[in-house]
Amino acid sequence: MQQRNLIIIGVAIFIGLIAVYLANSYFSGVQEQQDREAAQNQMAQIVVATQNFQFGTQLASTNIRLANWPANSVPQGAFVSIEEATKGGRVALRPIEIGEPILSSKVSGEGGRATLSAILPEDLRAVTVPVNSVTGVGGFVRAGDVVDVLLNRQIPGEGADRDDQMNTVILENVLVLAIDQVANEDQTEPKVGQTATLQTDMLGAQKLTLARQVGALSLVLRNVENQDVGGNRPVTASDLGGAGLYIAARDGREDVDAPIGSGRAVSNGPRGPSGPTMSVIRGVTPTTYEVQRKGGR
Repeated sequence: MQQRNLIIIGVAIFIGLIAVYLANSYFSGVQEQQDREAAQNQMAQIVVATQNFQFGTQLASTNIRLANWPANSVPQGAFVSIEEATKGGRVALRPIEIGEPILSSKVSGEGGRATLSAILPEDLRAVTVPVNSVTGVGGFVRAGDVVDVLLNRQIPGEGADRDDQMNTVILENVLVLAIDQVANEDQTEPKVGQTATLQTDMLGAQKLTLARQVGALSLVLRNVENQDVGGNRPVTASDLGGAGLYIAARDGREDVDAPIGSGRAVSNGPRGPSGPTMSVIRGVTPTTYEVQRKGGR
């Protein structure tokens, strides 16, 4: 009986070894076939994602794989081995889709953490400004969008009062890194935030910091493909309409036209009658005559 059990155990071990050998042969054959295809078609192998990566997802052998890629179009920063991609516990710094190449610009370095500072280029900065449902475009500004930044403030200089306002564009084509503490570009649902973190250079960061103190900031959402900048001018209350309305103001010298509410008189046009008038209609054309008062006054 004992000898029979030993035989059964031996057969099971033998079958297990055969199964392991066959599995290794199969996977080795698949790898060799991919290598042959790559050589025949001038293909290279790079690491791609096998699942959707979110900000902070760690790279592991279970969520990435090697895939054939045209050798003459391998993206810059692509990894060519699983070991290299997972070395040091790299994590995703930006969303990565299934089948998308894993690039060094989208993951941290060895031992890196998923921090916002890891996303910033070396010569740029991140600065946060306050927003609300109005200045944040109703919550439609999300991480990954591109905006212009407007500043509304009092017109500087002597004689300007609180109602004399102006609006200027202080930054254009600025990348939004995060709304509140959400830096995930895949979250595109409208959400009203209280802060927006923007990517800019040092001068832009200084402008935004100062602008928060001197006026009110607003974000203007723009098309990400529109790279045009410049050509903007300050806007004042006179650009809102009504500046072309005039009233006649006489100062005893001659008739003058002055903008409503300006408090100033500017000479413009012929002098009008200063006393009673009489209109005479000849056909359909009226003519107005000034009637002299008694005594020639």
